[in-house]
Amino acid sequence: MLYHFLYPLSKHISGLNLFQYITFRTAGATITAIFICLILGGFFIRLLKKYQVAEKIREEGPQSHQFKAGTPTMGGLIILPGIVLPTLLWADLSNFYILMMLLVTSWLGALGFMDDYLKAIKNQPRGLVARKKMIGQITLGLLFGLLLTYYAPGDQYNGTTGIPFFKNYLLNLGIFYIPFIIIVLTGASNAVNLTDGLDGLAIGLVALCFIAFGGIVYVSGRLDYSSYLQIEYLPGTGELEIFCGAAVGSALGFLWFNSHPASVFMGDTGSLALGGALGAIAILIKKELLLVIVGGVFVITALSVIAQVLSYKYRGGKRILKMAPLHHHFELSGWPESKIVVRYWIVGALFALLTLATLKVR
Repeated sequence: MLYHFLYPLSKHISGLNLFQYITFRTAGATITAIFICLILGGFFIRLLKKYQVAEKIREEGPQSHQFKAGTPTMGGLIILPGIVLPTLLWADLSNFYILMMLLVTSWLGALGFMDDYLKAIKNQPRGLVARKKMIGQITLGLLFGLLLTYYAPGDQYNGTTGIPFFKNYLLNLGIFYIPFIIIVLTGASNAVNLTDGLDGLAIGLVALCFIAFGGIVYVSGRLDYSSYLQIEYLPGTGELEIFCGAAVGSALGFLWFNSHPASVFMGDTGSLALGGALGAIAILIKKELLLVIVGGVFVITALSVIAQVLSYKYRGGKRILKMAPLHHHFELSGWPESKIVVRYWIVGALFALLTLATLKVR
């Protein structure tokens, strides 16, 4: 919005020429997002407490979590404005890729809100049943894939994706491209949702992922840098850095309230939207396979749940972990919650650095 209003005036006021630079607008979006979350955070927490929108702690969960019962949930209502409003304010709203990101974030935020609403307000422990949640995610993936295939600028979304550590090689998915997109969006949103189990854990990891993707977005959208690094040039995608900046700022602002002991939980409203946004970024910069590295902690968490379920089902009720997801196993092994979170952040930072290293190690 500011870009459309102020940049045209740069011919009269030279200082407004700053609005043509993506880096300047990214910084503006990041700072704006932090302040929006800090301002809205206290208000929404009081509102959620007033209407008793509180987390229901499972009896089979770690006993150390029982004191968290009654903590407000649905904190995605703080995160989403922190992403959407700065993006609307600082980004070029005629950019196709920005509009696609807003679509994914809003759609999955609404889906997560429905789940949180049923659990916290309607007292339905299962919330939105898995089948209906999957239908919502698959429908979004199908819509996203069709829009990208038939309406994206240029012809770069032709069913191919980049392969980490290899230059000048693309994996051609052919007719499986749209199903692949559905899997990426659904898998990413669910993986973040599974990791959201300790104070500050998921939101800190999400910030690290968006920082890493922000760097890749920037070089992918510039002909000079992409040519030097020998990665595919994707004109127009550089604008996504502003979305990444807003996501990082929103994550940091929310972490102010979500750090241990948490004053609010993000709920599915936040986790599904953030995970889906990460998946969408990976798709738009054609680095879907790189999502496995940058989101390595999320992948490990999802695999720990799958392994636990399969072990219980096919090994006569035997478990390989004390409790799934993996962070609960560490809790029951005697690790303090805050130590688990910081160690996960450290591992997440290593994955983020490895992701950026793939730009040169090719």
